[in-house]
Amino acid sequence: MVIARSAILFVVAAFFEIGGAWLVWQGVREHKGWVWIGAGVIALGLYGFVATLQTDADFGRILAAYGGIFVAGSLAWGMVADGYRPDRWDVLGALICLAGMAVLMYAPRGR
Repeated sequence: MVIARSAILFVVAAFFEIGGAWLVWQGVREHKGWVWIGAGVIALGLYGFVATLQTDADFGRILAAYGGIFVAGSLAWGMVADGYRPDRWDVLGALICLAGMAVLMYAPRGR
């Protein structure tokens, strides 16, 4: 159950961070305005909060592991929101990052 909770928190954090960055991008690069930028800033703040809900107390480990989720989530977001189609190297890279994330977070440490 601890791993499932952790995984869900990583997915929620990714939604807020990637979504927030995408909203800021839309506000600035696509000229959608300050409302989009403001919504993005709020979402990015929520990402920071959600990251603190992980049970592991090591900030560096949480953020390093989250990097794997961010890579895979960013590709998925691009597919859904922008019609991006990753190639096999994008997919392989994301899988490698997810494997690294799993080792960082869920390897037995004897504690």
